[in-house]
Amino acid sequence: MKCVLDATVFFTDYPVSGECYTTPSVVDELRDLKSKCRFDLLAGAGLRVCPPEAGELERVRAAAERSGDKAVISATDCDVLALAGQLSATLVTDDFAVQNVAAALGIAVQPIQQRAAKAIRWKYRCSGCGRYFKTDGECPVCGAIIKRKLK
Repeated sequence: MKCVLDATVFFTDYPVSGECYTTPSVVDELRDLKSKCRFDLLAGAGLRVCPPEAGELERVRAAAERSGDKAVISATDCDVLALAGQLSATLVTDDFAVQNVAAALGIAVQPIQQRAAKAIRWKYRCSGCGRYFKTDGECPVCGAIIKRKLK
């Protein structure tokens, strides 16, 4: 099986096999000894570190915008999603927001320690006046904070 590993894999003892990939930004997130040792072990077993293509990153950002997860998806999350899409690989992650964007992109996901996330759509509602908007931020009507809510 071809898979792309999110950082969570390196913090656990989750068994992985097959053709495995990750991104340079994931490697940069590994700071403690256990995760670095796990990376070295998997790298010795054939793990490849590859950056995603720019076109695929744009596709991920557009999907995150559509799914309402743009505000919570990090650059590293975008990288792993883009690489999984680019390689037509399964994404191994426990991050619910990443799983939600993966569902929007048609990328298969393998959860690690959590249940698989259900695809959700977000809406944004002003905490002051109750109006709905397309994104979070500050309400242009009353100035209160616009919060993300489950649709």
